[in-house]
Amino acid sequence: MNMRALTLGLVAATAVSFAAFADGGPAPLSQEALLARPASGAQAPFVLDVRTAEEFVAGHVPGALNIPHDQLAARLAEVPKDQDVVLYCRSGRRAGMAAEVLAANGYTRLEHLEGDMAAWLDQGRPVETPKDAAACVAALKSGGDARQACAAN
Repeated sequence: MNMRALTLGLVAATAVSFAAFADGGPAPLSQEALLARPASGAQAPFVLDVRTAEEFVAGHVPGALNIPHDQLAARLAEVPKDQDVVLYCRSGRRAGMAAEVLAANGYTRLEHLEGDMAAWLDQGRPVETPKDAAACVAALKSGGDARQACAAN
């Protein structure tokens, strides 16, 4: 692939990601603000990782729940409407699609973690992994409550 085609592809992917959050999309939330919330006394947000189960077990934002973006519409009951919901994926595209699903179903307290997981890792932020990755993936893929199977190390 030549450099021009690669550049055009990256520009297009970025435009799609930002378009998902334009005009009323979730408010951006900095990594620092997310990490500071417990210390501020504010109610902890519901952190939603919309990546695949395999991506989630490789490392996720501490306390996050995994519901892949393509399962979200069927699993809305697991996402509270009465607290802030912070969405993230690897780069923003799937978080944007998930935000659209949530907004279409009456969710109004949506935030998007700035930089998503890629920036979280680049900044050396804390990451959780489950004690038993295989059991966690199996539980996540079954669509049931995976909290026990995905308990952190």
